[in-house]
Amino acid sequence: MELSPDQKVASAQILNWYLMPDRAPFITLGGYAGTGKTTLIAHIKKEINDLQKDKLKVAFCSYTGRAAQNLKQKLTANKTLRSTDSVSTIHGLIYDPIESSKGVITGWTKKLEIESELIIVDEASMIDEQIWQDLLSYRIPIIAVGDHGQLPPIRGSFNLMQEPQLKLETIHRQAKGNPIITVSIHARESGKIPGKKYSDKVIKYTHEDFDYSEASTELLENYTTDTLILCGYNSTRNKINQFVRNALGYETPEPQAGDRVICLRNNHKKGIYNGMLGTIVDIIALNDMWYQAEIDMDDRGAIYSGKIYAPQFGATEAVNFTKDRLKAKDGDLFDFGYALTVHKAQGSQAKRVVIFEERFSKMDDDQWRRWLYTGVTRAEEELYVFGN
Repeated sequence: MELSPDQKVASAQILNWYLMPDRAPFITLGGYAGTGKTTLIAHIKKEINDLQKDKLKVAFCSYTGRAAQNLKQKLTANKTLRSTDSVSTIHGLIYDPIESSKGVITGWTKKLEIESELIIVDEASMIDEQIWQDLLSYRIPIIAVGDHGQLPPIRGSFNLMQEPQLKLETIHRQAKGNPIITVSIHARESGKIPGKKYSDKVIKYTHEDFDYSEASTELLENYTTDTLILCGYNSTRNKINQFVRNALGYETPEPQAGDRVICLRNNHKKGIYNGMLGTIVDIIALNDMWYQAEIDMDDRGAIYSGKIYAPQFGATEAVNFTKDRLKAKDGDLFDFGYALTVHKAQGSQAKRVVIFEERFSKMDDDQWRRWLYTGVTRAEEELYVFGN
């Protein structure tokens, strides 16, 4: 692997940290989209493989299932994974399911130990304080890798990637031709994406474009689970959710089997987290306040089963942060998940991303750049931006 100068510096410093007998418990590496974070992870793993002939057990993990799958594919392609290594979500690495006598998962408990000698965390900018403390509790050295250009975690003041110890900021020459990377640079550096066609599937529409409304309507009407629709305001999110559900043939405002939903509150015992997406498998109205639901969560590999708060669906904000929060304390919070705010989409990625630029009046320029950059970098293949 040919490394860029900043990759070489970061690699040397990480290896020096790893070889220190009295090393710090962890080291953090930040890198913008296109700077080759995964390439560097693979290189470091290869170097460690060469140093450790006794097959060191490395646990790779990421916040979401899709990110973990992508990491595994890239590590496999670079031939750096050993049979003793593991790749999983962070949740799968450090928590065990609690099952009822019928085999239904009723909760999760923290594992007593992890059979690994090194943990490498990808997408570490999403980690909240509780999960980070749980990771540290195993006293296993951790390399935490994330994008320091993104928004901080959804709630709380903890931000592991606020000021990483090491940084990658040079865009790889392989990435410079990627139109999504080009758009992300505009977003990160200026907060302004020029309206133009960057490729057949990467386009910025402005209100001056005659096909602005037609293009946005067509994209919403052709929603699939490979699509993320992003916006700023919850009022916009609710309108888009309603539009997409109508386009898909849902005739009532109540959630139905097949509906896409998003979790709005952490429940560590249930193994669900703010921002996780899923699809309703079954749902029954218990009364005006509660549904009993089974939801296939995208990043869990298991079915969520529990009570979910009915008034949350279509509400303008999470009930957890309103005067009605005590009414919802005995269950979980979900809402329709066709459209998301960018803040809620931080841990997600999709083949196709549709963004409606919406800037809050209280956002300063740095917050806006991070908002726009975070939204753009959710896209894997297709990106459509609508704004000024």
